Order: sequence, then structure tokens, then C-alpha cells
Amino acid sequence: MARSIWSGAISFGLINVPIKLYSAVSRKTVRFNMLNGETGARIQQKRVDPTTGEEVPYDQLVKGYELTKDRYVVITQEELDSLDPVKTRTIDIEDFVDLEDIDPIYYDHPYYLVPDKGAAKAYGLLLNAMRESGKVAIARIVLRTKEQLVAIRPAGEVLMMETMVFSDEVVPASDIDDLPEAEALQASERELKMAQQLIDSLSTDFDPSKYSDTYRDRVLDLVERKAQGEEIAVQPEADKPAQVPDLMAALEASLAAVRSGSSDEPAGETPKAPAAEKKAAPAKKPAKKKAPAKTG
Repeated sequence: MARSIWSGAISFGLINVPIKLYSAVSRKTVRFNMLNGETGARIQQKRVDPTTGEEVPYDQLVKGYELTKDRYVVITQEELDSLDPVKTRTIDIEDFVDLEDIDPIYYDHPYYLVPDKGAAKAYGLLLNAMRESGKVAIARIVLRTKEQLVAIRPAGEVLMMETMVFSDEVVPASDIDDLPEAEALQASERELKMAQQLIDSLSTDFDPSKYSDTYRDRVLDLVERKAQGEEIAVQPEADKPAQVPDLMAALEASLAAVRSGSSDEPAGETPKAPAAEKKAAPAKKPAKKKAPAKTG
């Protein structure tokens, strides 16, 4: 069962809506520990002063902000604590905006906002009013001593809150050096029509359950097989995709493959002639059970 990580209230004019905050995602990753390859012992991380070679006790560590190479300003924890935002238990709504006005690049981490005991009516009022207006609330909240900009929006029968990055944290596309000139991005009307047909033929309703972290699955399968003593053969590196010499031919071949139901060639690559038959790889042994990912 999910547990709330914060409780407080949404401040909506003079109305306070008591809520609890739940994380809407649970990150799945495979974590490894560093071991000594000869002894199998887990490696310990030590804090060593490079000028003396001696380990530094934890109580002697201080924070330093680098001004120039090897020149730092030392900041104490007390000085940082004095700058912490005032810890409040409110999510202060500042503005209401249209959802389409928010570029998804600003979104960071999603949460559920659930009404606390006795707050269902006030919560429902805010939820339904926002749903009817089609607006998203922009607010601020203090989480773990850090002030966060957030967006609150209706999602079915629940309000969702997404932490956002600030505008000066977003890298504008104009800062990228390797962007092509506008003229190089032009395509002919026929090419655009073919590309649109390809997009239409591949269009479907979004079903998130279709997509999974296949790399994580393969890593866990590898861990399980090695834990059972299986020898693992290193697979050859895949060839890099070739550049498309004839864009129209690639579009036509991609459309033909989709229409025939055998779109083995990724869109944008030149269809390749059938390769010589390769020796079949040995069949995988069925995994009895996925090894749980370590979190330490």
C-alpha cells in the first residue's frame, strides 16, 4: 500500500482543502554494488584528503562552493538552514492557466492529492470547478526544505500535482549549436504527404501497458541466469543505422511494410536485402523467478 509523504492543505482563496500527498510513480531501476573482483567483498567509500592521504572524519566535512579552480567559499549548515523557506503546510495557488499553455518540458515528478478526513466536499468543489473550467492551478509548496513550483490538474476523480522546473532551468533549443538551418529542414509536398500517411497508418490509442522497460527486464533475467550458474555469451554489437540516401524510397518502403503488417524495417532506414542466414542463438533457459533489484 502506498503511504502519504506529506499532509497539509490546498489554499484556494479563503478556502483551505486538507489533503494528503502520495507519489504517483515508483521508479524501477536495477542497482549494483561495487565489489572487489578478487575477493567478492563490497568496496567501502572513504573520504580522503588528497593532500595528506588520510581519511577525513565526517564531523570535519564542510560545504564549499567553487568560485574558480581550487578556490572555494565555505558555507556552514547553519547559514544554509537560515535561508530555508518557511515550512508551511499549505499549497498556495497563485494562478490558473490553460493546460495547453504549459510545455511538458516543465514537468518533473507527479503526485496524487487525496482529501484528508472531512475534506471530501471542499476537495470535490475544487476538483469539479477546475474540471469545468479546463484550468490548471500553478502553486508553490515546500517539500523537504525546498520550495517547489507545482501544477495541479484534475485527472479523473482525483487531483494530480506535478512538480515543475523553473524557467531558468530549461535549456532553450536556440542554445544548441548543432541545429540545422531552416532551409535544410524543408521537404517536398509529396514527401510530407507520404510521411503523414505513414504517421496515420501507425496511429493508435495510447496504451501505457504496451510499453515496458525491456532493458531492465533483460538485466534482471541476466542476474537470475548467472545466479543459477549459466554461462552468458557476449552478443556482438549491433550495426549503426545507415543514413537514408533516398528519402522518398524509404517512405514508400515503410508504408508498404506497415500495410502488409510486417514493418520490420524502422521508419527512416533504407530497406536492406535479406542477410545470409545466421546461426541460431541457443534458446534461453526459462527464468524461474525474477531476482529482486537491490536498492542498497
